[in-house]
Amino acid sequence: MTRAVLSVGSNIGDSLAHLQGVVDGLRDWIVAVSAVYATAPWGGVEQQDFLNATLVVEDPEADCREWLRRGQQLESAAERVREQRWGPRTLDVDVVTCDDIRSDDPELTLPHPRAHERAFVLVPWLDVAPDATLDVAGRTERVDALLARLDAAERAGVRRTDLRLELR
Repeated sequence: MTRAVLSVGSNIGDSLAHLQGVVDGLRDWIVAVSAVYATAPWGGVEQQDFLNATLVVEDPEADCREWLRRGQQLESAAERVREQRWGPRTLDVDVVTCDDIRSDDPELTLPHPRAHERAFVLVPWLDVAPDATLDVAGRTERVDALLARLDAAERAGVRRTDLRLELR
């Protein structure tokens, strides 16, 4: 059995519908869904804000690569195009963690190598797992402590919305 934390985001088209599509596509395996957050873009590319959320998923028959495959299928269904690093996208599904597995494989690096630097990952994650921990450079750290160390502007760029993702 694998339990994974997935970070989802969108800032092109009907972003809420794209995120809901992930929830619908993974509904049989969802353990928890965070609130939806509006977040400032990350990486220096000029673009509109994102909608972001975190899902905790679990499936006795899936391994970490299967979560990556499922996420990529959902991105493809949302007509995701990979043109510009950190650029706008219809849908982004990242595997943040998968059990306690560490992987340096360029196709699936676990835990996600920059998750600890991104408030748009950490804030929604704390919604669904207030005691979450993340391995950073071989050390287990609390997610809330990682978030507290981020720049105040980075944290302020993540704003909870009234939007909801529904298990249906």
